[in-house]
Amino acid sequence: MRRRNRMTERESAEIDMTSMMDVVFIMLIFFIVTTSFVKEAGIEVNRPAAASAERQERGNIMIAVSETGAIWIDQRQVDLRAVRANIERLRAENPEGAVVIQADEASRTGILVEVMDQVRQAGVLNVAIAASKP
Repeated sequence: MRRRNRMTERESAEIDMTSMMDVVFIMLIFFIVTTSFVKEAGIEVNRPAAASAERQERGNIMIAVSETGAIWIDQRQVDLRAVRANIERLRAENPEGAVVIQADEASRTGILVEVMDQVRQAGVLNVAIAASKP
């Protein structure tokens, strides 16, 4: 009879890992849901400095204009005539997203205005131009 008691004591001394696994799984789901991913335009530009520059958190659609006038959206180079179609496609994926244009300080202003015009024709009124604080 004593042997039986010892066996039940050993069996009851085991730790149940089910609840800990549930907690870890719930934390994993929480971190996946709350993570925000940064979208890059595709190239690094030298943004002009502006004393009134403010950080904008909702810039989901990024457009970059290089110093040579090349336009980059979603890490690929696009033609000026294709900007509107690309913005309409990205806007359909994320209707709440704003558009941020990162123009190199050595780029022509005319290209920037033409890109802004294409974005506006795509139906996006919330357009920002990226600048850095001095």
